[in-house]
Amino acid sequence: MKEVIFTEKAQKPEGMPYSQAIKVGNTVYVAGQGPFDPETGRLVGNTLEEQARRALENLKAILEESGAALKDVVKVTVFLGEGGRLQ
Repeated sequence: MKEVIFTEKAQKPEGMPYSQAIKVGNTVYVAGQGPFDPETGRLVGNTLEEQARRALENLKAILEESGAALKDVVKVTVFLGEGGRLQ
């Protein structure tokens, strides 16, 4: 059974046709997360460290909503870009 995961504590997919995550059985597939504040939708941080922290906080919130935790993650793909654009 497929379950759509959504939390107000993470980046929202406003205007986009995707879910924050999908849970199938005990597996959670989380959509890409960026350094966006869940309340304002605005980019957070001026440094890579600040932006990475916000993206990971978004990921953590989504995992917690699904009943999982960061310690349960088995694979992550990271895309780095300059000036907010992927290269």
